[in-house]
Amino acid sequence: MGQVKLKENVIQTGKALPKIGMPAPDFKLVNTDLVEKSLKDYAGKRKLLSFVPSLDTAVCSLSTKKFNDAVGAHPEVAVLVISADLPFAQKRWCGAEKVNNVHTLSMMKGRDAAANYGVLMEDGPLAGLSARAVFVLDEKDQLIYFEVVPEITSEPDYDKALEALLPRV
Repeated sequence: MGQVKLKENVIQTGKALPKIGMPAPDFKLVNTDLVEKSLKDYAGKRKLLSFVPSLDTAVCSLSTKKFNDAVGAHPEVAVLVISADLPFAQKRWCGAEKVNNVHTLSMMKGRDAAANYGVLMEDGPLAGLSARAVFVLDEKDQLIYFEVVPEITSEPDYDKALEALLPRV
């Protein structure tokens, strides 16, 4: 069982984290058109999975915009932003913020994705949401990088995540 912090409060997360080099756990999440998506829908692409508690918070919004801007010229990769927000709210947020290079996915039908990646918060005021975390998968869905941000109100290390995601030139 892992831990993250919300300010000074320790929050327990569930299962163990996946290991580098192992196949990434699959998932069923819902996109903004209410269509279920899984890893196979992004087959053949390097993927960055950005787990965030909610796009309606400052850090989640900022990190999603940063990843959106970073991958605009890279159609060969997919950035999947996973939150507990409803698909309608995700769609509205993306439109208002002019975010169109990432795929927002909702955990509205269940929290298995966050649980299977070891980032589902099990207690505290945000129980049932995901901790802030970034996972990068290669084209064969092998885990090649991850960061669970220790303090939920902090940003991830964008440089390291994007270095793992983007192809070497």
